[in-house]
Amino acid sequence: MSDAVPNSPPQRSRGRPRGFDPGAALDAAVRVFWRTGYAAASVDTLCREMHMPRASLYQLFGNKEDLFRAAIARYAETRLVPVAEALGPRGSLREDLEAFYQEVVALATRDRETPGCLISCVLADAAGSSAALRRELDARFSALEARIEDRLSRDTAPGDAADTRAMAGLLAAVARGIMLRARSGTPAADLHRIAGLAVASLCAARH
Repeated sequence: MSDAVPNSPPQRSRGRPRGFDPGAALDAAVRVFWRTGYAAASVDTLCREMHMPRASLYQLFGNKEDLFRAAIARYAETRLVPVAEALGPRGSLREDLEAFYQEVVALATRDRETPGCLISCVLADAAGSSAALRRELDARFSALEARIEDRLSRDTAPGDAADTRAMAGLLAAVARGIMLRARSGTPAADLHRIAGLAVASLCAARH
């Protein structure tokens, strides 16, 4: 027989607002940082959009930088998974790369209030002010390059590992460039042309 009291109220973490949904709060923080940039995202704005008082925000997430890193993790989990999954392998290398860039452009242009990428645009801009954010940026960049390298290696002879790694870095750089151009307002059609040329150039070079 359980020792729990059947009608006892659920316990809440100290500082946690009633009805608090951590996923929804982080989604709101993602949008604030993505829309305004890290430096311009005030704590007051974050508190308002996340529906929590300042004391609760600090209690649950730490300082603004800690919240930003939590928002980046949430962004990676909820926005970047389809981008990485597009690499398959599902079809030929060309087909998988085309699918990958389709997702890149879609993410970069889906919402006019949040163009570009939270990592390639906002984190990259903020990294100059913090060693921790620079490490975060390097880890996120490296993770994407490793995922692309893994896909390329399936169509590459083992002795070409160095070239495969360099090519993965190039393809990731094109994806980041697309994100930056989207941030500046470049139309999706132009971004798709950039991506198409990148894929065609890679495939031509490999053959």
